Amino acid sequence: MAQRRNYGFERRRRADAQRAKQEEKRARKAERPPLDGSGPEIGEAQDVGAPNTAWEWFSASRSRTVTTSPGSRPSSEDPDDWILLTDPKDVPGPPGG
Repeated sequence: MAQRRNYGFERRRRADAQRAKQEEKRARKAERPPLDGSGPEIGEAQDVGAPNTAWEWFSASRSRTVTTSPGSRPSSEDPDDWILLTDPKDVPGPPGG
């Protein structure tokens, strides 16, 4: 038969180990320099979209984006699955385009 373990002893030993680990964690945290509430300066966000003078298209089958002049589509080779990402109202283009 398997030997019986002293469950109370094992439980206390695990609790002591956990308590010691927590105390070490608190000590490391206390050694860190205090935070003054301000982080590193990130700077201004970069404009990653299409320029204001172009339309941006996405093709899922090709997994890429393309920019074209306003009012024109990318090449029409198969498959023709281009999706316009740019809002045409934001880009000046030919009237009625």
